[in-house]
Amino acid sequence: MSDHAMPALYLSHGAPPLVDDDLWVSQLGAWSDRLPRPTAILVVSAHWESAPLTIGSTATGTPLTYDFGGFPRRYYEATYRSPGAPDLARQVAALMPDNEPVAHQESRGLDHGAYVPLSVMYPDADIPVLQISLPTLDPERLMHLGERLRPLREQGVLIVGSGFTTHGLPFLRDPSPTAQAPGWSAEFDAWAGERFAAADVDALIDFRAKAPGMPYAHPTIEHFAPLFVTLGASSDPEQVPSQVIDGFWMGLAKRSIQVA
Repeated sequence: MSDHAMPALYLSHGAPPLVDDDLWVSQLGAWSDRLPRPTAILVVSAHWESAPLTIGSTATGTPLTYDFGGFPRRYYEATYRSPGAPDLARQVAALMPDNEPVAHQESRGLDHGAYVPLSVMYPDADIPVLQISLPTLDPERLMHLGERLRPLREQGVLIVGSGFTTHGLPFLRDPSPTAQAPGWSAEFDAWAGERFAAADVDALIDFRAKAPGMPYAHPTIEHFAPLFVTLGASSDPEQVPSQVIDGFWMGLAKRSIQVA
């Protein structure tokens, strides 16, 4: 990869109320301010699992996917009218192997794993955005997917894996944003931070067996899975990533990383 390629990100995307958290908003805003301006943004979100690989709407103005429940009405009135990215969609499809089909779901707008953090990082909604599905939860297969997407970074595309470093919602006892992290969340987060610092990709791939706090930290694994697309899209998956954001929200780890 050249020195001018866009980085790739794995971010903890938060629920819709992220937009009301001043600290988190400031952290995401400062992060995007330090990044080169993308030509387009490609998002793989924990909230869209679909096989084969499926490409979402490429039309400007497709309604958002409000894939959540129990929140105040105003969160269902949020908008993020980013330009569609049909050219990027064609490139993504062309990068996939001939023996792996690609599907299209033109009616599917961005879900909250995509538009919530982007509404903070790029509030003007003036950069084309494309969302693709998680076609598998297997870490190694997702790393291969990221590797296939890697050339897009040379064209200024920002690849974003959007999940949550811990996501044990069934085991939370205090839903307030400033809640103390449960032991399983703090232990998994500390382990992840150490594995990132050691560039220990093998351990991260085997997180279900090796990470403390499991399975409480991830009773289902779709929120850690986008990490592996990001690592695969990096110029060197065994590089030491920048750990840009840490800390907790509702006791969940919001650790987020950037790779070159």
